Amino acid sequence: MAKQFVSNKDESVPMFNQPFLDFFSRVHFSIPLFIYVPLVVYFLYQSVFVYHLSILYIVPLMILGVAVWTFTEYNMHRFVFHWTPPGPYGPKINFLFHGVHHDYPRDSMRLVMVPAISLPLCVIFYYAFKFLLGVDNVAAFFPGFVIGYLFYDMTHYALHHANFKSKFWLDLKQHHMIHHYSDHDNGFGVSSKFWDHVYRTTFRKKTGGPIVVEDSSLEVVEIKEPSVEVISE
Repeated sequence: MAKQFVSNKDESVPMFNQPFLDFFSRVHFSIPLFIYVPLVVYFLYQSVFVYHLSILYIVPLMILGVAVWTFTEYNMHRFVFHWTPPGPYGPKINFLFHGVHHDYPRDSMRLVMVPAISLPLCVIFYYAFKFLLGVDNVAAFFPGFVIGYLFYDMTHYALHHANFKSKFWLDLKQHHMIHHYSDHDNGFGVSSKFWDHVYRTTFRKKTGGPIVVEDSSLEVVEIKEPSVEVISE
């Protein structure tokens, strides 16, 4: 199989000719935490002290928010990030949104969503959910949705750069590494494989051999179940 990436080193290539624009194409993985954890606290405060919702009412709405995020994550990854618009500029647009990550999958400055993208999306999702749920219900629902997003971002960074020992995290990392290095057309869940099972976009149990990653210091580690080989640092 042909190599499905340009470089597996932790390097960050320019995406724009203008340094000002290129600056906003990179972000440290911790930045979403500084932006969105206060937002979660703010909405929980609104839920309890402004709209006087009970904990028994808030918790199920938060859980629903997390669940809706997992659905959003899967569908955005599959149908938006992996979509190449028609026309001569389609491949360039795809590269700017997600293709750069597949070409340079270990670029540590492009593993979480940049605020220039996540903040507008946050506003759009908030007002959409506010319209659907009402201002009081969305105050409890939206923190769960944002927590789901943060878990996705932190998980995505960790899958590319952390050393895991537990079977759960090794299995999730294996799932994402196969998506990167072997099969771009399946395995769109990052923080969860649930929707891959629903949409039938999981990988075959046997991959037919190890995933070979060139020009990297990664080692291939085999785990028993599922019986495929997994890349680990």
